[in-house]
Amino acid sequence: MKATQRLHDLGQSLWLDNVTRGLLTKGTLRHYITELSVTGLTSNPTIFDRAIKSTEFYNDAIIKKIREGKSGEELFFELALEDLTQAADLFRPIHDATDGVDGWVSLEVSPLLAYDSAGSIKEAARLYAKALRPNLFIKIPGTPEGLPAIEETVFKGVPVNVTLLFSREQYLAAADAYMRGIERRIEAGLGPKVGSVASLFISRWDKAVMGKVPEELQNRLGIAIAKRTYKAYRDLLASPRWQKLVKAGAQPQRLLWASTGTKDPKAADVLYTEALAAPDTIDTMPEETLLAFADHGKVNDALPVDGGDAEEILARFAHVGVDNAALAAQLQREGAQSFAKSWNDLMDTIASKSHVPGKTIQPGGNR
Repeated sequence: MKATQRLHDLGQSLWLDNVTRGLLTKGTLRHYITELSVTGLTSNPTIFDRAIKSTEFYNDAIIKKIREGKSGEELFFELALEDLTQAADLFRPIHDATDGVDGWVSLEVSPLLAYDSAGSIKEAARLYAKALRPNLFIKIPGTPEGLPAIEETVFKGVPVNVTLLFSREQYLAAADAYMRGIERRIEAGLGPKVGSVASLFISRWDKAVMGKVPEELQNRLGIAIAKRTYKAYRDLLASPRWQKLVKAGAQPQRLLWASTGTKDPKAADVLYTEALAAPDTIDTMPEETLLAFADHGKVNDALPVDGGDAEEILARFAHVGVDNAALAAQLQREGAQSFAKSWNDLMDTIASKSHVPGKTIQPGGNR
């Protein structure tokens, strides 16, 4: 039995942190579903920028849309939804079989809205309505301005993937926003079942302190943060507040491990996937990590629900000067800035694709 199947059997969902038109047209994603137990997919501006910039799959579609008078964000979201609705249809049988627990794909609102609550709410509703797929998450960052947008978007019945979470405290704030949205729906006589995941970024912690902490602490910070957050997650699911929502028919917001590709070339390529096996969670992994884990990964003991040695390890980091709270805030800011840069690069990439050898395509014009 493949390691991916064993991880799935343990109760953790394996999602692919990638999407390209080639993955869809060549049947690769279907192969990952049937052979590697992949049950969902996530995307972000960096992924789309890389896919559009480095392949020819999008060229004809971009030129066609430019000739129709489309450009910029409008053109991009049409391309993205073409890919993601096709992926959503591949995952739909899983979504239906699990009663909406699994089988999701994710599309992010413009990262330029990371600190714009009203703009995020409006865009999330627009994109979800345009997709016409029940198993599409709209990604909204868990920034202070994102939290009210998450609550309102959930209240409106739009499934949300909360992105750019880096700590237990940021996760709990996102979970609170989700629960407030569900509680408001119940009070309003609306159905309480709205899908959501909370995405905790892992490897960026270790990249941030690489070379700044003793060797014995290298590549241990992200896992310790994950363990601490997993304890908070399990405690929350057992809390009276959450149990009240469950009795009303709500579905748990699942904890998702994001950024699980190893950044340190000296560390194991399956470091985080092996360390973060846990029931009722999701690991969304880059394609190379998925293939590496399928080839030589091992499924070890599941994460301890009490956090295990997390606090001991985090105390050791504090002793050498790592301020987890300050670093979490910094990582969230840097993450938002990085996605905004990727977004601007993506817009430039799409604009550059309007040029073919010797010719320029003008919006509404001819080749």
